[in-house]
Parts: sequence; C-alpha cells; structure tokens
Amino acid sequence: MTTRFTPASVRRTAAVVAALALFPALAACGADAPDAGAPEETGASASDNVSASDTTVTLVTHDSWAVSEDVLAAFEEESGLTVRQIAIGDAATLTNQVVLTRDSPLGDVVFGIDNTFASRAIDAGALQRFMPPNLPTSAEDYVLGEGLLIPIDRGDVCINTDIAWFEERGQAEPQTLEDLTQPEFRDQLVVMNPATSSPGMAFLLATIGEFGEDGYGGRGWEGFWEDLRANGVRVADSWSTAYFAEFSGAGEGGTRPIVVSYSSSPAFTLNEDGTESTTRAMLDGCFRQVEFAGILDGARNVEGAQALMEFLVSPEFQADIPGQMWVYPIDDNVELPEDWARFGPLAERVVEVAPEEIDANRDEWIDRWTAIVVE
Repeated sequence: MTTRFTPASVRRTAAVVAALALFPALAACGADAPDAGAPEETGASASDNVSASDTTVTLVTHDSWAVSEDVLAAFEEESGLTVRQIAIGDAATLTNQVVLTRDSPLGDVVFGIDNTFASRAIDAGALQRFMPPNLPTSAEDYVLGEGLLIPIDRGDVCINTDIAWFEERGQAEPQTLEDLTQPEFRDQLVVMNPATSSPGMAFLLATIGEFGEDGYGGRGWEGFWEDLRANGVRVADSWSTAYFAEFSGAGEGGTRPIVVSYSSSPAFTLNEDGTESTTRAMLDGCFRQVEFAGILDGARNVEGAQALMEFLVSPEFQADIPGQMWVYPIDDNVELPEDWARFGPLAERVVEVAPEEIDANRDEWIDRWTAIVVE
C-alpha cells in the first residue's frame, strides 16, 4: 500500500534562511544570567512600529518548524521584515541552547520550547515578557510566566502503529500502555530518549502520570520501563530518527511497527486516494504537548520580535500549522483539515502531570529512566 506522506520536518521554505549552527561555546564565555525582571507589557500592535533601519528579525527554532511560503511572504510584505531562521535540533536541544546562550542570545524570538522543558528557559532568565494583543481566547489558559512564553500549538504524544504490518501477521495491535510489555509485542517498539527529545520526554511523562510510583502492579512507572527494556524496546535520540529510520509505517525502510509519535500523525499517512490511513494512533496513555514562542532577553530587534510574535498567533499562521507541522493550532477557531477528524483527532483523555511536578522532578526522572533503559 502506497503512503502519501510529506514530512514537515524536511520541508524548508525558500523565504526562510537557515543561517546558524549550534554555538555551545558561547555559554562558556558568559557569567550567570541576571534576573529576568518584568519588562513592561505592551498592548499596542507592534507590526506598524518596526524601525526602518532594522528590518531583519531572527527566529530560533527546532528543526521541524515550517510555514507555507505564501503565508510567510505575506507577513514579510505587510510588516517590512525579513525573517531569518536558526534551526537547532529538537525542542530539548533548542531549550538547552537558549539557556546556555542567554547572555548572548542567538536571535530575537524562540519558537518550539514545549511544556516539558519550559521551566528551564523561564528559570534561566532567558526570556522577556510580551503579551500579543491578538492572542486567541483559547490560548489564554496556556500562557506561562505571565507572558514569558506564549502558546502556539498543541499535540497529543501517543503510540502509533503500522496497520498493514499487524494485518499481514494476523496480530492484534496494542490497545493500552500495559500491552506494550507483553511477549507478542517483543522487539516492536521504538521510543525517543527523553534527555534529547521532547516527544520522548512527553512519553516518559505519560508513563509517570499513568502509573505513578506504585501503580503497574505496585512497581510504578519504573517497573513498566523495566519490562519494556526486557521486551526489546529500542531508543532513538530524536523523533525523526525513530519515525523515519525505525518505524515500518513511515515507508522509509524501518522495521519496527510501533513508535511514539502524535495522534495527528495518521492524518499524514494516507493511501493514494486518501480514503484510509496506513497507521493508527493508540489514544490511550497520551500526553498533551504544548509548544510556545517567546522573545529572547537581550533581543536585538525587540519591535520586530513583537511583530513576529503577533504573526505566530494570527489566524493566517494558525491556519497554516496543521498542514506544515502536523499539530493542532492553539486557536480553537481555526478550521481543521477534513482528514483530521477521522484520522488524527486529539485524545479524549490525556495523562496529566502537574507543571510544578515536572519542574521539580524532570532531571531526576530522566536520570532514573536512563539507569533503567540505557545503562
């Protein structure tokens, strides 16, 4: 069965220039960051106030950021800005670089820090406050740090399966997280390392939220991961490696029929006539991931950064998100593609872990996971 699948992570628009690689050495030259303070919030639209002498605004993102050429071009024409992109790995790597370079920021705006790593950037004083005056009502409850991080999109991190692989073998697909530890699913699952991948961290949080310290027959989330390791789970450093190199359902030669991805992913693995998906999301045990944008503290072009922030929450950009980045826009008023309701819905029940718990325990949880699964 042929799959119609155009990965957003390998799209790059001609209007956006990828101009810079990682600069971890910058952090070694800086002192501890000062307190972020509370820059004054502005309610005025920034789009009309960009200095004519500074018309470049630099967006620091993860590798999967994408936008349609015509949508970006319209913003650049209207604002008089040129958007320059710096792509830095996965969201986890992106967040770490924002923290490491906080005294000499790589750009003006960061996009792609998610709710599993947001506290790192906030606590480091790497951001300045700005509340876009056009912020959608549905985004208000997700704002972090009183305007330090503004929500842009959301998606449910869930188990995905290769339908044809299971049908060819006459084998039932997993229905719950517990099923993944059963012998019939041995050597079939690929996950991402939570230390290097934000979807990997989201899936770890899903297991922590689902099993806690004493669920899963009294053995908790650690017992679950012990059984996954014994059942042959494979660990990849990034989502793109797990999905495209390891997962059999991506059509790229992978051999594992179960992968951690998103509930919306099956909407992008349709057959040639678009009537069926070749993959399925298991909507049990999902964790809702929210991605944010923020203005970097020390941004060179603050007015341009504010205009870009307004663009990211605008109806035009929000409507472009599903087809470009495979996730749901934060604006509930955006009309979604027809395929999404059938093949890529959000989970009705998501596993929740309180943000304060993530803040307090993230590093310890990653260390404990590493000791169980990798070492």
